[in-house]
Amino acid sequence: MVKNANSTCLNGHDLKGDLEKALAREIRIANDANCFALSEAVDGAGKGAEVVFGVILGTGVGAGIVVRGEVLTGPNAIAGEWGHNPLPLPRKEDLPLRDCYCGRKGCIEAYLSGPALLKDGENLERYEERLARALAGVINVLDPEVIVLGGGISNIQRLYANVPVLWQPHVFSDHVATRLVPPEHGDSSGVRGAAWLWGRLQNRSKSSKDRSSPPRKRGPRF
Repeated sequence: MVKNANSTCLNGHDLKGDLEKALAREIRIANDANCFALSEAVDGAGKGAEVVFGVILGTGVGAGIVVRGEVLTGPNAIAGEWGHNPLPLPRKEDLPLRDCYCGRKGCIEAYLSGPALLKDGENLERYEERLARALAGVINVLDPEVIVLGGGISNIQRLYANVPVLWQPHVFSDHVATRLVPPEHGDSSGVRGAAWLWGRLQNRSKSSKDRSSPPRKRGPRF
């Protein structure tokens, strides 16, 4: 069953099963932020990096983590659910804590999504400062080489210069080498990542079958 979707009408429904019945074919479902992060880690803005944190800043806020080319999902299938952690160090202008659709208060998504930016009067300076605080927490825990921004807000070019300056006081290091970059594959990146995941699952399935099959006897050569 779908859980935690910001398209709340999907929550509690067997989306995969319903789609397979409607399309009469096998499908696979993956988190959009995971797909985005994988695309950018494999051959995009995070190519060659050991750890990539891919962020979606759009209708909602989500993230995916890729380590050495592999997406992290975790035993609870929530690795990268950065948007539903509390906004760090709330300031006077952040109060009272905003309600989030998930039922909690003060979630990062409630401050950094596209609708949240509009609600705040498109105050970019305040948005940048909040984004810097939120990403500093990621750097302190994960220490990624690259953070790639995706979603509609990733098109705001000033973020890439301003946010790294603002996150410095909140990062537990004298020097921050983490790079904040735009996506190389733009709005197509999530779809590309889904294709990568499908291909990898197919290859693993084939490899597993090959290992489980008895070796073929070689016949005579002519």
